[in-house]
Amino acid sequence: EVQLVESGGGLVQPGGSLRLSCAASLFTFSYLAMSWVRQAPGKDLETVSTIRSDGTTTYADSVKGRFTISRDNEKNTLYLQLDSLKTDDTAMYYCAIPGSTYRGQGTQVTVSS
Repeated sequence: EVQLVESGGGLVQPGGSLRLSCAASLFTFSYLAMSWVRQAPGKDLETVSTIRSDGTTTYADSVKGRFTISRDNEKNTLYLQLDSLKTDDTAMYYCAIPGSTYRGQGTQVTVSS
């Protein structure tokens, strides 16, 4: 059974930082592309960033230069460093396997003064 468990969300002021983690119970983790997606209230799901098995990364234009995705294949863990946070970044953040229905339960990020 695939399990993806996110952590690290919270309340932060604009301009602040957070680091999200996603622990994956996948023995094939190192071979898979992994993504962070987010959903704000009343908005569609948005792919924030993806990292391929070779380390290649992509970012949504809205977070480029502010967010950094990374992975530790030894620990089966996916990360997302969120810097220079804006109120528009407020959303539930999920880790997911692209092209599949697998997604974690999410961690809430709230950016507010």
